[in-house]
Amino acid sequence: MKHALFLLVASVCLGSISSKAESDSALFFYDPHGDPLAARDDYGLRHQMPATNRTDFAPRAPFRFCYYFKSGAVIAADPAYVGALQDALQRNGYYCGPIDGVLSDAVRDAIARLQKNCSQHVTGTLTLGVRRALHLP
Repeated sequence: MKHALFLLVASVCLGSISSKAESDSALFFYDPHGDPLAARDDYGLRHQMPATNRTDFAPRAPFRFCYYFKSGAVIAADPAYVGALQDALQRNGYYCGPIDGVLSDAVRDAIARLQKNCSQHVTGTLTLGVRRALHLP
């Protein structure tokens, strides 16, 4: 009886450990459809909009970690990142223009409103505080 109970407890514990390891595997392997800068469906297309934007297929870094050490000026020149910035600003209600990957005056105005609402120094430029407020790398 004790052996059967021990085997039952051991199988439950090992089953929970193996299922946790399978769910954590996404942290260690790059999934091109799990890109943090553009949410995509199973076919690699953005699923929030009926048509794709030109920033959807712009080259981007394979890992979120690659963006942490880049300055705001370098990132502002990256159309994929600016597209993700426009998307995040649009989701939060600060921007209502097209998502085209261009850091226009409307995007700078949206960044300035975000900075004002988050009690940051209002500059209208892409700063580390803006990136943190929008949960972007």
